[in-house]
Amino acid sequence: MAETVADTRRLITKPQNLNDAYGPPSNFLDDVSNPQTVGVGRGRFTTYEIRVKTNLPIFKLKESTVRRKYSDFEWLRSELERESKVVVPPLPGKAFLRQLPFRGDDGIFDDNFIEERKQGLEQFINKVAGHPLAQNERCLHMFLQDEIIDKSYTPSKIRHA
Repeated sequence: MAETVADTRRLITKPQNLNDAYGPPSNFLDDVSNPQTVGVGRGRFTTYEIRVKTNLPIFKLKESTVRRKYSDFEWLRSELERESKVVVPPLPGKAFLRQLPFRGDDGIFDDNFIEERKQGLEQFINKVAGHPLAQNERCLHMFLQDEIIDKSYTPSKIRHA
């Protein structure tokens, strides 16, 4: 009688670089677009539309669209740094010099600056949303899918459905 031996050789895998490890998964799409500047004077700010499309089971909505301003991205970054084990990527800079009075341009409301910031915010959110540990954080889910962020929430992990 012939004896059957199980094949225990490891599968050959391609080496994983940082972009593979921390890039957005192929089943997750985050898009930051459609910047809108609202308000007047010191109350003026720019919001960005964030569209999410995913089939990851941990997210309650498979498609969502929310508007966020830069300070909301700062909030998300600080929450992730405080509550998770994720190394959080940097946000695009605050642009303090662009906020000085008597500039010859629109400062932080200049179209070129808004476009650069939009691209930086999209890179940030794609890196964060693509990280498997960050995907379990309630603050990320609120940021991406809730119309209004409840900043008095109780930090916790999301459980798989």
